[in-house]
Amino acid sequence: MSDAQAAQAAPDPALTARLLELALEAAGRAGELLRDGRPDDLAVAATKSSPIDVVTEMDIAAEKQITAFLARHRPDDGILGEEGASSEGTTGIRWVVDPLDGTVNYLYGLPTWAVSVAVQVHGETLVGVVEAPMRRETYRAVRGGGAWLGERRLAVRPSPPLDQALVSTGFNYVASVRTHQAAVAHRLIPRLRDIRRAGSAAIDLCDVAAGRLDGYYERGLHPWDYAAGDLIAREAGALTGGRPGEPPHDGLTVAASPGVFGPLQELLEEYGAWHD
Repeated sequence: MSDAQAAQAAPDPALTARLLELALEAAGRAGELLRDGRPDDLAVAATKSSPIDVVTEMDIAAEKQITAFLARHRPDDGILGEEGASSEGTTGIRWVVDPLDGTVNYLYGLPTWAVSVAVQVHGETLVGVVEAPMRRETYRAVRGGGAWLGERRLAVRPSPPLDQALVSTGFNYVASVRTHQAAVAHRLIPRLRDIRRAGSAAIDLCDVAAGRLDGYYERGLHPWDYAAGDLIAREAGALTGGRPGEPPHDGLTVAASPGVFGPLQELLEEYGAWHD
């Protein structure tokens, strides 16, 4: 039986353990590179959706390091990376990589940034790792095996009433989209304890898992932004999705403790958080 067939059937525990081991090593190495190799004169190397949606030389260097590492150890697997790495592979296994989630934070020297590595088997996320070097924290999850921060098993906070829920969000770098997102947040704030904006979707999702937030939502994410964090949140007991009845996607990603998820998702639907 091939690796892909084993993963699809069980998945095979030995293969799963190996994929987790590689994800941890890839994320850890990239985290060290980003933490220790950040130049004092770090500058923008390119822009994406708008002039303020930036890429630095370190985003590119970290993705190259991860892809080279995976090419040595899993050359036949597919990969999807934020900075352009893309291959289909032949095993049914795909690595979904954000080499630096929170680039603007990193550019400004703020500590809230992370490396996100997920492993998908035939489209389903099996393994998720989020490395947050400035926090000295490594989050990990395997589907069905719980979510962990080091040796501590994670669990979401007991669900408060919505008006006592602390919720995080993020804003798009396209001005027109961000303006609508601000209008949604303006309507939402009176219904919650408060809103936070950290600047890293991967860390926000892990903070839900760790009980540091009651919920999180954002429009405009890509698979590399949420693949690992979504699994970690779910394995810690969170509910995740997009619009009602949909999985997380670029239109809307929501994660929250079970008692907060439904009311929060309903308000986001009512306020049109899923469109510009």
